[in-house]
Amino acid sequence: MIKQIKLVGFIAITALILSACSTTEQKEVLDMDKVRLEIQAMEDADAVAAYYSDDVISYSRNTEPLSGKAAIRDNIANNIAKGTEGNYNVYTVVDVFAEGDTAIEVGSWVEFDPSGKEVDNGNFMSYFQKRDGKYVCVRDMSTTTSPVKASM
Repeated sequence: MIKQIKLVGFIAITALILSACSTTEQKEVLDMDKVRLEIQAMEDADAVAAYYSDDVISYSRNTEPLSGKAAIRDNIANNIAKGTEGNYNVYTVVDVFAEGDTAIEVGSWVEFDPSGKEVDNGNFMSYFQKRDGKYVCVRDMSTTTSPVKASM
């Protein structure tokens, strides 16, 4: 049920953003994001990893960067195996800057627990390159607005 709610919410936000997009490149990036989030909701690490280039570097919150698609896939699979106790994320794309074979996406995210209570929130930025006819994420960064925990 929660997965359906977040998917409907994401599709609604994406539809609103797509209606405001002015370029084909922007629409391609947003369409790719939609598919990635649908797959993420199904908890398929291999399918989510396809969103990234082989040489990707991902800078996540309060951790060392992940280098390469395999490292990202392993991280996603590990998170799925640990379970999130029903927590889910909602992403909002604020801007997509696209020209030629590159695009930058900027947005925010909110993590919710199963009851719908906000657990955390932050911002993200992703850099895409068009390779073999499709955009792939080659760099991404995510931050949190929450203070660093004392154990870190």
